Amino acid sequence: MIYHALSNLVLIAHLAFVLFAVLGGILVLKWKTLAWIHAPAFLWASLIEFAGWVCPLTPLENWLREKGGVLSYQTTFIEHYIFPLLYPTKAC
Repeated sequence: MIYHALSNLVLIAHLAFVLFAVLGGILVLKWKTLAWIHAPAFLWASLIEFAGWVCPLTPLENWLREKGGVLSYQTTFIEHYIFPLLYPTKAC
């Protein structure tokens, strides 16, 4: 039970990081000093995505899911959680 809860916590942290990396520039317009946090986050997220690397949070989440008795996924975080929101499959 604790592993499943921890995997959900990693999932939420991962999603928050992705949202901050993508949309954090809007916050920087209001709070300029936030740029010192947003710039490295944006660079890291860009490197992960465009270089084809695996974010360290993905294997951590999968390990916790397996320990918690939940199936893990073999794709990236973006492919598993974000793409289905952007490109839902049609039910015929």
